[in-house]
Amino acid sequence: MKRTQAGFTMIELIVVIVILGILAATALPKFLDLRTDATEAAVDGVAGSLSSAMSLNYAGCSASDHALEADKCAAVDDCQDAAGLLQGASVTGAGAFDLGNNSYTIGSVALGSNGATGTCVLTMGTTTSNFQGIGAGQ
Repeated sequence: MKRTQAGFTMIELIVVIVILGILAATALPKFLDLRTDATEAAVDGVAGSLSSAMSLNYAGCSASDHALEADKCAAVDDCQDAAGLLQGASVTGAGAFDLGNNSYTIGSVALGSNGATGTCVLTMGTTTSNFQGIGAGQ
């Protein structure tokens, strides 16, 4: 009587292990780099929100002839003033604020008179992003 063999040979198992090793070696570096991409996207998103907040503030100030009014027109003559315009942010100092579990800082750039624009720099750790600032309420 002949016996039928059941299971895999050693060569088949080694080939499968080698193939899995190659797949892991090519996929793993891509997954490890996603944290950096996510951090950059988060900073870019907050920078966009700051730019929008400054534009909305300028629009509110323009509607009230740049008279300072609570919830309508805030004085903005430096990029660092944008920290106080962002809803949900907890201002911790000049140009510094916390949003969620992250701490951000905005570099000081003078914007000058109403409608004057400048490029502001937002930093979280070592990641930076630029956004457009606009002066208002002066």
